[in-house]
Amino acid sequence: MGGIVRSYPAHFFAVMSSCLKPLIFACVSVVLVGSAWVNAAPEGFLEGHLKIYSPKEVELADATPSKMTAQNYAQYPLIVLSRDGKKQIAPVTADENGNYRLALSPGDYVLDVQDRARRHVRAKPQPFTVVSNQTVHMDMNVDTGVR
Repeated sequence: MGGIVRSYPAHFFAVMSSCLKPLIFACVSVVLVGSAWVNAAPEGFLEGHLKIYSPKEVELADATPSKMTAQNYAQYPLIVLSRDGKKQIAPVTADENGNYRLALSPGDYVLDVQDRARRHVRAKPQPFTVVSNQTVHMDMNVDTGVR
């Protein structure tokens, strides 16, 4: 009793080997990236209120006090920086009422007015720490310097 023996050419194994290597690499990469994503710490949140003021209120001709508008808040964008202040992490946009909320990875940061020094705006950079699944409240007061 005999059997049929097939003989495959050598290039068949070379081709199969070259096709399997990228496939195996892709599968291992997906597993590693997926496990890193699952193990990543949940984000925390920064929220607060942007208050823009000047030491002396500007008096209008009709004697009605000036009101803050969304345009006023847009003139003073905020920025989240790394703790050392050298790396920009995320811009912060206040809504029409001056409130803001931002999701961040856990870590130490600084909240500042974007281009504060160049624009000669008086505001104190605020250091803060974000913890997973928690909200840190940090208000920013901006002195426009208008006298």
